[in-house]
Amino acid sequence: MTIQRAIRIIAGSFILLSLYLASIYNGVILSEPSWLWFTAFVGANLLQSGFTQWCLMEVILGKLGLKHG
Repeated sequence: MTIQRAIRIIAGSFILLSLYLASIYNGVILSEPSWLWFTAFVGANLLQSGFTQWCLMEVILGKLGLKHG
């Protein structure tokens, strides 16, 4: 698996997880909007990396042995 593919999988998973956690609270469907800040954080990092071509997750995955593709 390449770094770029792993980043897309991780970012998508984080966004879906945080949206799920924003809608589920104590096992019942309620709104917990503070989890949406995590969604915004992931989105802001994706936007930032699009402009700067630098991504912390890319550095981490590179150190874990994944290859650029």
